[in-house]
Amino acid sequence: MHRKSLAALGCAALVLAGQLALAPAAEAFTQVNGSGSTYVGLAMSDWQNGANSRGIPVNYSALGSPAGVNQYGDRTVDFAGTEAEVSSLQAAGGGGLSADQRGYQYVPDVAGAVAVMYNVTDAAGRRVDSLHLKRDTIARIFARDITRWNDPAITATNGGFALPDRPITLIGRSGQSGTTALFYDFVAHVAPNAYNAFIGRNTDKGIGPLPPGVRPIQLPTMGPDADFYRLFADSDQIAQTVANGSVPFSIGYDEFGYAKKYNAPTAWVDNEAGQYTLPYAANIAAALSKANLRPDLSQELSGVYTNPNPLTYPISAYSYLMTPCASGRDTCKGGYSEAAKTDTMSAFVEHIACDGQINMARIGYSPLPPNLSQEMMNANARLTGQPAKQLNAGNCGNPTFHGGLGAGATAPQDPFAGMGGVDALTHGGTGGSARTSAGGPGASTGPHASAGPSSSAAEATDANGGSTDWRNAEPTSYQGGGLGGFGAWAALVLFAAICTPLLVRGLRRIKRR
Repeated sequence: MHRKSLAALGCAALVLAGQLALAPAAEAFTQVNGSGSTYVGLAMSDWQNGANSRGIPVNYSALGSPAGVNQYGDRTVDFAGTEAEVSSLQAAGGGGLSADQRGYQYVPDVAGAVAVMYNVTDAAGRRVDSLHLKRDTIARIFARDITRWNDPAITATNGGFALPDRPITLIGRSGQSGTTALFYDFVAHVAPNAYNAFIGRNTDKGIGPLPPGVRPIQLPTMGPDADFYRLFADSDQIAQTVANGSVPFSIGYDEFGYAKKYNAPTAWVDNEAGQYTLPYAANIAAALSKANLRPDLSQELSGVYTNPNPLTYPISAYSYLMTPCASGRDTCKGGYSEAAKTDTMSAFVEHIACDGQINMARIGYSPLPPNLSQEMMNANARLTGQPAKQLNAGNCGNPTFHGGLGAGATAPQDPFAGMGGVDALTHGGTGGSARTSAGGPGASTGPHASAGPSSSAAEATDANGGSTDWRNAEPTSYQGGGLGGFGAWAALVLFAAICTPLLVRGLRRIKRR
């Protein structure tokens, strides 16, 4: 056989070897079970369905973050969903010790936001749409510092229209909840005086006592403040209650996906730039550009609450998986005892990181930025002991790898925007009948007054030259990633480019013989 023929066959062998090296090994899957966060519940349902359709058997029960973390620690489940950190749960009396004993790692899985949902009618009995509230006003409402709907702070941001003089009923979660802790962290940062007074009144009423900096994981169940709460066991019940109007003159909090699911009116919330936003994917992503991730990837959100990006929705936060890990974190104490369970969980994590992000904007979340999808692969490496897969646009379906956020990422236009904004209305900017057409309080009878694209989302910079591009939405601690996956494919392409002509010529020579 000629040298060229041997070279061609050698190239073919190299190409085949490269393909085999890149091909995934056959894996034996077994059922994995998880429980925890309701904040991530709608996303988890999407991921679970997608994984099961691919032969990756996963089951998840949305019982609340504290319950999930404790079940994980007790080895009742294989993984947990949480927004509450183990140390915070321990400090707040929510357990967490068993999770410390088992060992764990935090794995960011999606970006989300707490929506402020409400059910309010005007003096004529018409449902109020497009309610606008400042961050401080929201915080003071949920700290029971503002207690009536005609409070001047509410009137001032809604065109000067005073709502009825009715008490505000608060809707929240019964029992222990990571969403409650997340929301009251916002309250504590935005209105610290009102928050401290609220905690002080309720330390012996089912909330505390709480060490400094630790947020409540449950709401008061006794005392005068408790009389103004209506508490529900899960997120679906909260959103349904607000949407169906069964508790009039009420306001509640929960992940935005539930508001979308049940068409519950959602407040426009002001940000540091003075813009009012809704918790759509572009607004969540912009906000979380100021999230600070600690070395273990847990989050500190004070920068989110004051992010000056005009797209920011300020009550935004990541959600997390909690899984075992063999090494790489001080909290790691070993992986699963069953190899099949390791294979299943790592396949599920990879599904979430990539194709699992495709629908997130549509259902009320925001997909992870590329660096955090890569962190999911790094978490897999700590679980399996194998090198981390390097993600890129060629091997990951996450829309952020492809320059977008997915369908449903952009909020409707603020109905007040065409009238010079809420402040212009309040201080005599337009007035009269034009206010009525704004869809503000006392004007609208239909859900959500407008549906066009946000004008602010289309702009690349704000008036001060600052970026409004969601692509800046990467945590401040991120140091960059690698191109390992791309490099492997590039090598294979190079092999093919060099070897294919030799292979063709060699086969022709063999055929002639």
